[in-house]
Amino acid sequence: MSASPPLPSRSGLPPAIWMLGGVSLLMDISSELIHSLLPVFLITSLGASAFAIGLIEGVAEATALIVKVFSGMLSDYWGRRKPLALLGYSLGALSKPLFALATSSGMVLAARLIDRVGKGIRGAPRDALVADIAPATMRGAAFGLRQSLDTVGAFLGPLLAMGLMLLWANDFRAVFWVAIIPGFLAVALLLFGVREPERPPGHATVNPIRRENLRQLSSAYWWVVVIGATFTLARFSEAFLILRAQQGGLPLAMTPLVLIGMNAVYALSAYPLGRLSDRIDHRKLLASGLLLLMGADLALAYSNHWHWVWLGISLWGLHMGITQGLLARMVADAAPAPLRGTAYGFFNLISGLAMLLASVLAGLLWDRFGADWTFLAGGVFSGIALLVMMLRGSNRNS
Repeated sequence: MSASPPLPSRSGLPPAIWMLGGVSLLMDISSELIHSLLPVFLITSLGASAFAIGLIEGVAEATALIVKVFSGMLSDYWGRRKPLALLGYSLGALSKPLFALATSSGMVLAARLIDRVGKGIRGAPRDALVADIAPATMRGAAFGLRQSLDTVGAFLGPLLAMGLMLLWANDFRAVFWVAIIPGFLAVALLLFGVREPERPPGHATVNPIRRENLRQLSSAYWWVVVIGATFTLARFSEAFLILRAQQGGLPLAMTPLVLIGMNAVYALSAYPLGRLSDRIDHRKLLASGLLLLMGADLALAYSNHWHWVWLGISLWGLHMGITQGLLARMVADAAPAPLRGTAYGFFNLISGLAMLLASVLAGLLWDRFGADWTFLAGGVFSGIALLVMMLRGSNRNS
């Protein structure tokens, strides 16, 4: 017997969507307690270069996105999403003590890889679970809400990191130990607070590796994949935003302010713009996001004075609020329901390769030519992505 559908909350979204957002919020507090300090920790405590930071960030994020392919496929084949999401969040929580114990860049890379493997395992099944639970007419709002709560965590984590750094006289490792607590709370909330919907009677799982099943991923879906990759090329790791602000004289203990500011804008904009995506042309929203990213890169390239840095950071956050939930919703709309996990997996595989390339290139440009060239390159990639979208729109209208 199938379970009765969950009653909607006052917002109209099922309570499980709020729970999944709460899980993301707690894990992001845990992760950003560390990540908001990690670039400065690597340079000041471990003697790493900007290229090493770009390589660590690129490899770590690419690993997460590549692993999503396999976890997404497995969730489709198995017909279950929650167990894989639970495994991924558990790995993320277990990685946190390793940062506090790290004595070299290699140890930081190992910790980041474990953390990002966990993110990769949970990412596609969790997104597919959101799409499974949310009503089709409210998917934009559902993804926007989850992303917004996730970003509240990305705001609170750096805020807490900054307060603890001031309280504990810049003791990086003590702050890293605190990150363990919200990480394990996130695992507990997912375990006890989220119930996966039962499959309808007669629902059959699919083998996503079979060619006839992969052919169900249409050209419209692969177009979303291409757009997602070009966005990622234009948006390298946020670690470089932190380094840019530090160039402008931001004290060590205050460096988390960079992610606080960016994620405050991101969190405030993601949900209302997600709801907006349920009603207006997606291409117009994506184009707006690219223009904002281009403006952010140009502001950050122009000067490291705090006026320009904070303008760039704010535009960066607004661009994220417009595009991230929208791209997730577009994948859900373009992919057949039995292959949603696989669809998110391939989407993130291509984006992961783009993230690796973008972050390594950003680090190389930073070390050899300076920060200005890093952000100018991001602006160029933003312009290329916008041109690709315009050409696609012209071809469809002709």
